[in-house]
Amino acid sequence: MLNDEKFLWVEKYRPKTVKDCILPEHLKKPFQEYVDRGEIPNMILAGGPGVGKTTVARAMCEEIEADYILINGSDESGIDTLRVKVKGFASSVSLSGGRKMIIIDEGDYLTPTAQAAFRGVIEEFATNCGFIFTCNFLNRIIEPLHSRCAVINFKLSGADKAKMASTFMKRVDKILSAEKVDYDKKVIIELITKFFPDYRRILNELQRYSVGGTIDVGILAQIGDVQIDELVGYIKSKDFKSVRKWVGQNCDADAQKIMRDIYDKVLDKFKGPSVGEAVVILGKYQYQAAFAADQEINLMAMLTELLVTCEFK
Repeated sequence: MLNDEKFLWVEKYRPKTVKDCILPEHLKKPFQEYVDRGEIPNMILAGGPGVGKTTVARAMCEEIEADYILINGSDESGIDTLRVKVKGFASSVSLSGGRKMIIIDEGDYLTPTAQAAFRGVIEEFATNCGFIFTCNFLNRIIEPLHSRCAVINFKLSGADKAKMASTFMKRVDKILSAEKVDYDKKVIIELITKFFPDYRRILNELQRYSVGGTIDVGILAQIGDVQIDELVGYIKSKDFKSVRKWVGQNCDADAQKIMRDIYDKVLDKFKGPSVGEAVVILGKYQYQAAFAADQEINLMAMLTELLVTCEFK
């Protein structure tokens, strides 16, 4: 069986120190201060997927040599996980003698009951164990946990993104060289531009396209943007059959990206009150995408509501 830590680039090249994490200075500074003091407070790290929340949490724990476990909130979301795994680990003595840490990844997927139970657990084991929650949607973490944790939001300005993308490009260069992959720099820039700041997605795409040992312009057709104008034409003409066919052909694309493209490029095509209705619809289905078992059905439901509800100029 392959070891994912060695096979997957996203794990193989995951930063092991805070210094190596690609983050803006205003975010990196407090993390480094925690490491320098050897003390990590209870925290909630909030931000989009792939921006480095889990990576920096693990890096801090490893730098101070704390015993820690990582629990995936989307896989183990119920109260049983809290009772068995969390309490069992938090109540035991650290082999290294220091304070232990529990990282709850995707904590916004924990059930409300499990989140509520953490209130007492955090206080009960305060001297022996700390907690770091990561989440995509901060509003889905209950307020009592906010008050018990330092909340750090991974918000990035335009200047932050430009600087980070440049730094990430240098790291990608080193990774591809280490993996002996020949590449066209323009293609790599195109791919980073499309998916940044989702580092995980970029590295996974790079690994996928590098199978033949070369990444060249031939992959641009595969990573290019879907044709939103074609979709808009079908919605405008109330052509449900063509909308469904378009979704079927493009369902492997990022549904969140399609929603964002509609918001950025299509709103000015709607007539009067339909602009506001479209914004409300987009917001509703973007939120629902976090829970949807089938993203194709969720996307199709959103487009159907736009088709039925909104009028074009």
